[in-house]
Amino acid sequence: MKIERRKKLTANVALLGVGHYTYWEQFDGLLDELMEKLDVLQEKIEKNDVAVTNLGMSDCAETAYEKLQLLKQGNFDMLFVDMLTYATSSAIGIIFKELNIPIVLVALQPLDALDYANANTYMQLCNDDICSLPEFTGVAIRMGKNSPPVIIGKRYGDVQADSELKRWCKIGHVLHDLKSARIGHMGHVLESMLDMHTDPTAVTATFGCHVVQVEPKDIMCHMNSLKSADVEQMKAQILSFFDTPDPHSDPLTKKLTDEDLDIASRVAVALETFTETKDLDGFAYYYEGAPDTDEHKMVTNLIVGNSLLTSAGFPMCGEFDLKTCIAMMIMDRLEIGGSFAEFHPIDFANDSVLVGHDGPHHLNIAHGKPVIRSLKKYHGKPGKGAGVEFNIRKGPMTMLSISVKVDGQFKFIIAEGESIDGAIPPTGNTNTHGRFKPDIRTFLTRWVKEGPTHHFALGVGHHAKTIADVADVLGIEYTIVNS
Repeated sequence: MKIERRKKLTANVALLGVGHYTYWEQFDGLLDELMEKLDVLQEKIEKNDVAVTNLGMSDCAETAYEKLQLLKQGNFDMLFVDMLTYATSSAIGIIFKELNIPIVLVALQPLDALDYANANTYMQLCNDDICSLPEFTGVAIRMGKNSPPVIIGKRYGDVQADSELKRWCKIGHVLHDLKSARIGHMGHVLESMLDMHTDPTAVTATFGCHVVQVEPKDIMCHMNSLKSADVEQMKAQILSFFDTPDPHSDPLTKKLTDEDLDIASRVAVALETFTETKDLDGFAYYYEGAPDTDEHKMVTNLIVGNSLLTSAGFPMCGEFDLKTCIAMMIMDRLEIGGSFAEFHPIDFANDSVLVGHDGPHHLNIAHGKPVIRSLKKYHGKPGKGAGVEFNIRKGPMTMLSISVKVDGQFKFIIAEGESIDGAIPPTGNTNTHGRFKPDIRTFLTRWVKEGPTHHFALGVGHHAKTIADVADVLGIEYTIVNS
């Protein structure tokens, strides 16, 4: 079973071809053939859930200035530059200087190799896609920008090049959603967790998203107006999606009770209405409320509803951890998951470490069917209720911690590992056995040395390079720990 995404992934992408205006009078038909090449790239890019605006050809300084105005007006998330043939750097220089979105240089030549026996200058110009790359990257640096990313390959039948185009479109999805996201923030930092403090203004300055300050009453007002049919439907959804096993070895757990199922379902329905009413794209919270009140019962029973929403593309993050909520959103938009996680005990015999948390989680990356247990108490926190338990899909996995440095700037701390087979404790919490190179003791020593927060986002697959590229285009320092 899979929870479907609520909002379709998309990005607004510009496509610009470059060439050299002198050629058009010298070689009859060359411009038309190059524009057909540009159409081929547009078709490739459009297969990756993005909206493409084809801006045609920039072939001199004058057209570069004209295209720049269109680019500024378009609210684009990314620009692909198709290196159609040799082009002077004046066809791109002002765009490098003025544009503050990622610019990806794409050099995909039509032929695997020139037909040397019949080669001519026209044929060479049609396949001169890499010719200007050194000039363009050098000028970008002279304009005070980083060297732009480059995709080199063949225009037809090149799996690697097509994969790189798809990867950059996924980065476009991240950038598109981050810059307009509204992330709810409720409550306060869990007392004494000094690594959880995050400045909402710094979040907007770095990522573009807006932090919406909300109150528990904003959810309670929906709790007080629930329709019984909606609650019963949510109960059915939860019971169809989760197993509810008998307790095992932990005396804090018991089989899911009707009472805990009811409150989890009621809160889940209220959360959905709350996120829609506030037009939220994510949520980070910690709040306790007065004991023995309806508000207390509500704020301590968010885990199941949060996990369902997280899996639908709305990262919901406990312990007021705004930074990790953003990390979860980045992973979700890359379609690799994004569960709320921290390190649990090491298994020295297995050379692994348990990785997990008490929620919320991205259920679509679960290994097998997730479990709900009733917990008599939430360790370290007030309240009791349903807890979500599973381990993540076996195979490659990636972690992203977003920390704050002494100067107040954010830092990405990234690592790749493996989710491996192994028993997990039946405690109503998510756990998976993570194995990291060169060995677990050395890896953890290197990880903590980079100054992460104790939380991170956990996803499937190896995607450190892509997350590092996201950091690059956002101007954020990053470290890949086990690279």
